[in-house]
Amino acid sequence: MAAYTTDDAMRELSQLLAKPPAGAVSGEWDATTMQAGHSSRTGGFRDAHGGHVEESRPDSLSRIADIVEKLEAGAADGGNGPGFNKVVIRWKKPKIPFMRAQVTIETSFDPSIAPRGVDDPVYEAAASVRRAFWQARGALDDAFAAERGTPNSYNQTKWFGPHRRVLSIRGRGNDGGAVLLLATDGLSTPWAGISEPENGVECELFMEFDDSALDAEGIDSWGNLLISIGDLVADGHRVARDVERHGAILFCRLTEDYQPFQRIMLSRDNGRIEGLPFGAVPLIRVTAVTEAELAGQDLDEEWGVTAAKTVLAGRGLTG
Repeated sequence: MAAYTTDDAMRELSQLLAKPPAGAVSGEWDATTMQAGHSSRTGGFRDAHGGHVEESRPDSLSRIADIVEKLEAGAADGGNGPGFNKVVIRWKKPKIPFMRAQVTIETSFDPSIAPRGVDDPVYEAAASVRRAFWQARGALDDAFAAERGTPNSYNQTKWFGPHRRVLSIRGRGNDGGAVLLLATDGLSTPWAGISEPENGVECELFMEFDDSALDAEGIDSWGNLLISIGDLVADGHRVARDVERHGAILFCRLTEDYQPFQRIMLSRDNGRIEGLPFGAVPLIRVTAVTEAELAGQDLDEEWGVTAAKTVLAGRGLTG
């Protein structure tokens, strides 16, 4: 079967638009091909003053969408792919009665609506910026990377991008003492399969330990926990925004494996990762809290803000 062409689309559109509503002198419709699982189509007939003219048939937009879909498939059948993601259809009333109306189709490629594919360089650009940031804070352990999950066709994991891992850094704390940092690496990777200019869920998480507090097994255990906390942040609704607004929040409970620690707290940090593809993102400190530290606190308050801030103050931290 021959591929569906622009000429085929023009003929079908001419039939579809052959009976315009009364008063219509022109018409314009904008449609997109499927972009990250979504397509759009808008427009309609216009009168001499540019006002919208109501149509009698309710299915014209869906019929136009079908034509655009066939046009895209026909172009792909030619072996080179459609080469467009946007279609503009224009109709103009004939000046002489009984003459055929003028119908035109204009196709174009709009990079701003094209979803990022598997090989988009933006992912590695984000990873390079994060790596440079942490290298400035200390020495990265290249042999360590807590990473879980099978990517989908867009190479996405639960963090909606190609990176879902934890970095291990030996560096210095604010007081100058030696510390071990575990940091998420991927929450700020721009989402794959969409076009929105956003750095993922707009944050990265980190935990800080005394340099000698954890052995290799402990580092692995806390690294895997940080992956899981990252999953919760990615699945949540604007968690970074809530942390920024409140300063500190009680976030999730811990299993008995992490006794005596009972809860995880998220709090603001002064650090920000600059230079990411779509702007800077904040760091969020992850702190494990014991049951004793929470004793007597109001844990029913929304996000446990007062309790979280009290614990922070007790540890000499700010949120």
